[in-house]
Amino acid sequence: MQVEETEFYNKLLDYNNILYLCHRNADPDAVSSAFALSEAIGGTIGLVDGCNRVASLLIDKLDIDVVEKPDPSEYDITLVVDTSTSSQLNDIKLGKYCVIDHHATTALIENAEFYLHRHATSTAEMVFDILRSMGAPVMRRTAMGLLTGIITDTGHFKHATQETFRTVSEIIACSGVEYADVLEMMAATPQDISMRIAMLKCATRANIERVDDWLLVDSHVNSFGGAASSMFLNIGADVALIGTSRDANIRVSGRAKREAVAAGVNLGKIMEDISHNYDGTGGGHAGAAGIDVVADMDTILGECKGRIRDILRGKPNPSICDSLNDECHESE
Repeated sequence: MQVEETEFYNKLLDYNNILYLCHRNADPDAVSSAFALSEAIGGTIGLVDGCNRVASLLIDKLDIDVVEKPDPSEYDITLVVDTSTSSQLNDIKLGKYCVIDHHATTALIENAEFYLHRHATSTAEMVFDILRSMGAPVMRRTAMGLLTGIITDTGHFKHATQETFRTVSEIIACSGVEYADVLEMMAATPQDISMRIAMLKCATRANIERVDDWLLVDSHVNSFGGAASSMFLNIGADVALIGTSRDANIRVSGRAKREAVAAGVNLGKIMEDISHNYDGTGGGHAGAAGIDVVADMDTILGECKGRIRDILRGKPNPSICDSLNDECHESE
């Protein structure tokens, strides 16, 4: 049952012992959303399978209490935060649960007691709207967390909307936190040498395909697939697909630039459709998505590339056109 912000908050108040469960390798959006709700309502923050570097920094700097690999059966209800598929929770048995999520598709809502699901650039924005609708105070630690979640999930505002900036402005206004404070905290994130090595290895394995004026890149790495796909966008790819494997499971993380999304690429829809053919799970946003299946990695990468190739072929790349125009103006 889909509910609005106020009803979502009120329904949570019916439970005394709430588990706020974050997806594996939890990011700041998941951790900060869980933290903000736990501060306002009470409950326990659970990490199903660790967290990423920035989320780990957030937990340390804001002194957030978390439980590793919690058992949902020990709680009255589990609130699944910022998670679209059961595979992101390592397919653990949830029991009675509800969902708050911002991804384009969220399969978990089907069996949820109730849920709040709408389009937003981060779950943290939705959580702030809940707190605001109930008149709950937003203290400094909560604000620092929510702002970090928004900044990271929007790629430092590259995917931000008018609503994103409105929310950021309101968080700053009601909490007194300065934007510079958040950036300073995030800048303290230590460089992980294993991640740097993984990025370099991934780059050496890259397959680069040109589709008219678009560049489609794929590669594979043992870990940090999401970071690797973002890296390729930063150095020139229009769409990047990175495969990782865990036992027999294959995960492909995809990222697409705004121009590719505007041309019709919807990675969330593509990966959701392909996952159905393998009894797996897939989904996410148009510009950032993932798929988890038991299959051959090259096969899945090939299917994803085929769908993307068909969409982009014959479509102009605005960034290329703009560059050519700039060159023409410079030569005049």
